[in-house]
Amino acid sequence: MITTRYRLHGRVAALLATAIVCFVASAQTAVVSMAQTDAHPIVLHANRMLDIATGRIIAPAEVLVLGDRILAAGTSVAHSAGAQLLDLGDKTLLPGLIDAHVHLFLHPGAEDLQTVQESVPERTLRAALAAKADLMAGFTAERDMGTEGAGSADTAVRDAINRGLIQGPRLRICGNAIDILGGHEDANHFNPAQHIVSNATYADSVDGIIAVIRQQHKDGSDFVKIYQTGPDSMREGELHTPYQYSAEQLKAAVAEAARWGGAVAVHATGEPGTLYAAQAGVASIDHATQLSDETMRLMKEKHIPAVPTFAVFEYFAQHAVTIEQAQREQALLDYKAREFKKQIAAGIAFAIGSDVGPFPHGTQARELELMVKYGLTPLAALQADLINGARLLGWQGQIGELKAGYYADIIAVSGNPLEDMSALEHVSFVMKAGVIERPLE
Repeated sequence: MITTRYRLHGRVAALLATAIVCFVASAQTAVVSMAQTDAHPIVLHANRMLDIATGRIIAPAEVLVLGDRILAAGTSVAHSAGAQLLDLGDKTLLPGLIDAHVHLFLHPGAEDLQTVQESVPERTLRAALAAKADLMAGFTAERDMGTEGAGSADTAVRDAINRGLIQGPRLRICGNAIDILGGHEDANHFNPAQHIVSNATYADSVDGIIAVIRQQHKDGSDFVKIYQTGPDSMREGELHTPYQYSAEQLKAAVAEAARWGGAVAVHATGEPGTLYAAQAGVASIDHATQLSDETMRLMKEKHIPAVPTFAVFEYFAQHAVTIEQAQREQALLDYKAREFKKQIAAGIAFAIGSDVGPFPHGTQARELELMVKYGLTPLAALQADLINGARLLGWQGQIGELKAGYYADIIAVSGNPLEDMSALEHVSFVMKAGVIERPLE
């Protein structure tokens, strides 16, 4: 009788719980609906707007925003009663920029020492400031490619942004990257007796990879980051970099991430690691300095973009400590630029990622300039950033264009980026999800 009564009470409790959940959900829906109804429309007016899909300049330009979405965009939109008109003047309106490879938990300086000398709370505070700096520079969406030893602290940063507690881009996060023992981000150059922790999480087998992915997903990750190659060296004018995981191991990672709707991105600079990544069907190959013909064939077949990250290579070459180091870094950058032209000719897709963190946050628009410098047309670079970037981050059809139904992620710059990409380094207005994060100066 006690057991039966307990079960009956359990069923009643379950029914009550369900009713409460339904009531709360209905109340929340009502609040959202009221908020959307009460939100006053905003009309952004500027001299120009860039249609990212076609490259057409629309002049003059207006965008109608209600709540967090765009209602209309064109040469003119309806100005309803009560609409707020913001005349941005001689500016070009663009979708908010996307950086598909950032490190919010890094700042200029020795990366390995940041893990040793700075606590995770300190690094998290720095990450929050970095997120704001990126947003103020016009980057309204980013993919954080690993906390470099801060574990799942990026979950807190993402969630704080989503709750409106701090300013920052909409984020996809992965926690620590995954690495082998003695791999690219391990503490290989310290005294072993000190037991310095790795900047990544060890996984030396398929079972280990799956266990780490499951733990990271539990901790809030959106995707998986794996170190697939490194360290890099140039010998007789060619890149050499050891691979870390076989194609079969990477396939297991891709399958496990796909089980819960995630994907795998890899740090992979050269062969054969890049080939194994393409064979496994990863979401992106980041850095992608050296790609064989077969690798590029598979990337085209499987719609895998390369994310070149020129900006960080340039920064390392320009800020080397010694002349010898500067020469090595410049040689690597020159090699990367030559290989990039082959990749363009092969017709693979690109997304824009800067690897910002080792260089100052908020300055990564330089990446788009370098993509143009080394071979892409300005429009192709913007499409790689906005259309391919939105797809890579899983927000296709929601960000990356100024179209009805998309999030109102909008920036304004002087000049025309199709004529001078450096205009993106001087963003003067930022709106994210209908909220003005940076008013016109």
